[in-house]
Amino acid sequence: MLATLNQAIRTPEMRKKIIFTLIMFLIFRIGTHIPVPGFNKEAIDQLVDQAKLLGFFDIISGGGFRNISIFAMSITPYINASIIMQLMTVISPRIEAMAKDDRKKMVEWTRYLTVILGFIQALGMTIGLLRQAVIAQGAFSIIVIAVTFTAGTACLMWIGELITEKGIGNGISLIIFAGIVSKIPHGINTLYEYVQGGPIRFLYVFFFLIIALLIIMGIIVVNQGERRVPVQYAKRVVGRKVYGGQSTHIPIKVNSAGVIPVIFAMSIMMLPSTIATFFPNNSVANFISQNMSPNSITYNIFYALLILFFTYFYSSITFNPIDVSDNIRRNGGFIPGLRPGRPTSEYITRVMSRITLFGAFFLAAIAVLPAIILGATGMNLYFGGTSLLIVVGVALDTMKQIESNMLMRNYQGFMK
Repeated sequence: MLATLNQAIRTPEMRKKIIFTLIMFLIFRIGTHIPVPGFNKEAIDQLVDQAKLLGFFDIISGGGFRNISIFAMSITPYINASIIMQLMTVISPRIEAMAKDDRKKMVEWTRYLTVILGFIQALGMTIGLLRQAVIAQGAFSIIVIAVTFTAGTACLMWIGELITEKGIGNGISLIIFAGIVSKIPHGINTLYEYVQGGPIRFLYVFFFLIIALLIIMGIIVVNQGERRVPVQYAKRVVGRKVYGGQSTHIPIKVNSAGVIPVIFAMSIMMLPSTIATFFPNNSVANFISQNMSPNSITYNIFYALLILFFTYFYSSITFNPIDVSDNIRRNGGFIPGLRPGRPTSEYITRVMSRITLFGAFFLAAIAVLPAIILGATGMNLYFGGTSLLIVVGVALDTMKQIESNMLMRNYQGFMK
């Protein structure tokens, strides 16, 4: 990996992409420190410290929420818009056809929906903070603040698309990655303060670090793991030439959805509790806050179920066994022991379902791990399994793209 990265830096074109991505990261970090006027910073700090969910939201935004900056909402409206558009591809045949035939139109609709959802979320957040942290009162001030938040999200969406187009990796995922990584020094400081409590706490921290290392190893193994379904292509005689006859395989990844199910589930689970924190005197809001906090059993059960659902949902969108079976049949291929057509697609579906089940349970277990660690050791760390999963998953995906780019540039043909 280090050799590939070193080689990429030495390649002029790849070096330009890496530098461009780092510049976009710098712009993102600068934006997280540009405050939106009209807020009481001390009140925001108190809210983030009291509401654990807001603390995790602050990690995703790279400290932008605590600083109440123009990037306070991070890229979550874009993620929610992507969820809605992907759900619509299942519900509406027209949108499904558009997703296959006209990707540019699909991206354009997602952008418009991001701005609409961003403004609604910004307006709700501003009104929710009105009693506790908003200094500037009045309808005009609320509209200005909401528009500023929405513009910040639109700017992040634009930065993410620029990274995808001109940089390296998936820009939206890398923005979330940069936000989480920027909070690592704060997490290290929290661990250091926790160790000062005595030898027992030191043992807890040592236990946590061992678990974190095992989690990282497990994430790498699961993300790299795949089931290879063998495919045999029959020989075809065309004139005097013989085509086909080779053996290959279909790689079915254990975790084909990556970190997308965790991000989707996290965005949905954050919504009710975040809204509830803005209404401390409401009985319904208090009930939601008590039963849907990140450390509650109810929250973690729903969180795990949503991850299972989105893992299967996203995997079914990105990998269609019927299309794979048709492509194999059209090219004169077959899976040994199975007839082409429906038996092949049913077999691929069965294999994919079993493999995806293991990947989904692994993602859910990693996501609920912080609550388990809190119950066992009392260590209240926001940088838990979900953050590690996102960081490691995005890093692996980015390195794969770098390796594929380098492979394309260094490939030597048969004549050399």
